[in-house]
Amino acid sequence: MLLPAAHAADPLLRVTVSGVDESLQKNIIAHLGTLPETDVQRRAFLFNVDDAVDAAMQSVGYYHSDVSQSLTRSEKGPWELTLAVTSGEPTRIDWVDIRFGGDMLRDESFSRWLDNVSLRPGDVLNHGQYESLKAELGAIALSRGYFDGEYTKAEIRVNRDENRATISLHFNSGDRYRFGDVSFEGHTLEEGFLDKLIPFDNDTPYATRRLSTFNSKLQETGYFRSVKVLPLLDKAQDGEVPVRVELENRPDHSIELGLGADIGSSTDSSFEPRVRVTWRTPQINRYGHSQETSIEWSPDRPKFLTTYTIPLTHPLDDQLKIRFGLLRDKYGVTQVYDPEKLDFTNTGQLESSKGLLGVVRTQRLKSGWLWGYSLDYIKEAYTQSDTDYDPSFVLGGVSLSSTVRGDASLDPKWGYRHSYSVDYADPSLGSETRLTRIQAKFKWIDTFFDKHRLVARADFGVNLVSDADLALVPPSLRFFAGGDQSIRGYAYQELGPFYEYTGTDGTIGREVVGGRYLAVGSLEYQYYLTPSWRLGSFVDAGNAFDKDQFEPVVAVGGGVHWISPIGPIKLDIGVGLKETETLDRSWRIHLTMGSEL
Repeated sequence: MLLPAAHAADPLLRVTVSGVDESLQKNIIAHLGTLPETDVQRRAFLFNVDDAVDAAMQSVGYYHSDVSQSLTRSEKGPWELTLAVTSGEPTRIDWVDIRFGGDMLRDESFSRWLDNVSLRPGDVLNHGQYESLKAELGAIALSRGYFDGEYTKAEIRVNRDENRATISLHFNSGDRYRFGDVSFEGHTLEEGFLDKLIPFDNDTPYATRRLSTFNSKLQETGYFRSVKVLPLLDKAQDGEVPVRVELENRPDHSIELGLGADIGSSTDSSFEPRVRVTWRTPQINRYGHSQETSIEWSPDRPKFLTTYTIPLTHPLDDQLKIRFGLLRDKYGVTQVYDPEKLDFTNTGQLESSKGLLGVVRTQRLKSGWLWGYSLDYIKEAYTQSDTDYDPSFVLGGVSLSSTVRGDASLDPKWGYRHSYSVDYADPSLGSETRLTRIQAKFKWIDTFFDKHRLVARADFGVNLVSDADLALVPPSLRFFAGGDQSIRGYAYQELGPFYEYTGTDGTIGREVVGGRYLAVGSLEYQYYLTPSWRLGSFVDAGNAFDKDQFEPVVAVGGGVHWISPIGPIKLDIGVGLKETETLDRSWRIHLTMGSEL
């Protein structure tokens, strides 16, 4: 192995190591240190070479190594130092003696740690592994509240004649400290409001994991720009550690601007810009109320939505949200028959305008499931088959969902999410017709062999409504397929069953009007090129449909994904494999952002 010079343009000395494997060569080079830049430094460097090589070899268990030096210099080039190293027999570990004392004897964390200790009898002695083991045990002890812990014995004994070594690590933890009182500084919330976020009681055994959970919960409230949860070890008394929480409020108001675009679809190849302005008030009063209002402008899908959030019995786990929105959206495909072409021609999409006023309460159960129940009033106007509709619905709903993540990153290695919801409307409660809407959604992620990742998704939906009242169900409550989170290769909400009709002027029209049912699935394989870049390939399939009209659509594709600091950014291309009655074979570019769980 060649050690490069400090100044490549005019090197003073080059070093080559031979005779041992690459890992030993790198260790020797590391111990040699910085290359000389002057003649005086070169002489000192050469004087210490033997000692540096011995130290490097002994650190990984080779106490009988030998090194020979050869120093040459070409007429105009740098000095060349060649080190021929013979490792000799390695020193192996005879036994490892690890003993605990104090409260840690009753702590299962140390039993699990002991089961995973990497140093074993018969292994080649490695001083670096020994030091890492010592540091690891000390770090675990501190993280578990054993602040008086100390090593009563920590040594390596080496018998050079027999190439044998013994390791002794004896640690006495002393008593385990407990959490004491928690104090808050820098907030304007009602006294005791934040106490409900403390994930431990007084006298609970100390653990830094609990402090991290506490910090995360405070951040999750959205009230604070800065959160510091500090254990006051210097103020510990009688085995209790007080905790001080230093908080800095967010600004009273914030404005966020977002820009985007939709680049065509199977029915519309135009460029559609989007501008979103979001206004947030993270804390309106001392009771922790907050609001978020967003206005999104686009030529086809303008949207206004405001949500007022009221914490009830818990700042995070029990919330009441009051929401009001005005939205315009597009669905499906509209077509007319062209006698000259003897085929249908696209004319646009089914449009609707909707007003929404609702309230929802969400509660996190002790099992981790999120339980919600809601009441929404919807007024929606649309034109279907040359007939105008503006039905009203009062929907009562319940939902249940659970998300499990393998880690807290924005790109978890594994995890799953499943959610279920039922909404019910009835004429006796002010709705246009009787409707029961049932949905179930599933997502599963797993990483195997480090670089290989699978993402599976399935969505199902059912609308229970009479045939006579089907047209009175507004588009926003029907089921459509297509889009980034459905079937890629097709535009958002453009797939579903269609209906043919004859207009008042005698023209024959056809519309994709959405279905009673939804069944969509996806399987995606991802391969990590680096920790920040990966490739993906996928198969999406399914459709929205009515009774006895299931016509599955299949799309395949792939793309490149960047794991950015704000979450994965995915650029995918999807290609539909099959033409439908209303759509030719389609392809589409999809750009999505955010965590997949």
